[in-house]
Amino acid sequence: MTDAVYFPIAACGGVSDADAASYDRRWLVVDDKGEWLSRTHGDALAGIEVGLRFGYLVVRAPGMLRLDIPLDVIEDDDSVRRKATVAGVEVDVVDEGDLAATWLSTYLGRPCRLAKLDPEGQQVPWPDAR
Repeated sequence: MTDAVYFPIAACGGVSDADAASYDRRWLVVDDKGEWLSRTHGDALAGIEVGLRFGYLVVRAPGMLRLDIPLDVIEDDDSVRRKATVAGVEVDVVDEGDLAATWLSTYLGRPCRLAKLDPEGQQVPWPDAR
């Protein structure tokens, strides 16, 4: 019997912690046009390690300081709401801010941002690849 693996940030490293089930693919990395960066954009995303600890999404990567993102923030600031595209479908997301964007852009070597799926938004048509 194998443990299930969950991917809180779609296309990044997985975690086998059962507590991660409710956060599976809740976040995604998008480029400066709002397109989801899948692993077809390179292996660097797979090098991003993700974990859950004390109410935070903990993000690590080689050569980078740890990044902690609160898990269950209820976003009431409409200025951070955006649209992103996953597999050709536009979805509602919440931008996680400049610190996360700078962290990811530095690690990946290109402008990008971390976005959280709007919990009240539509289903995301995730391709089979995580």
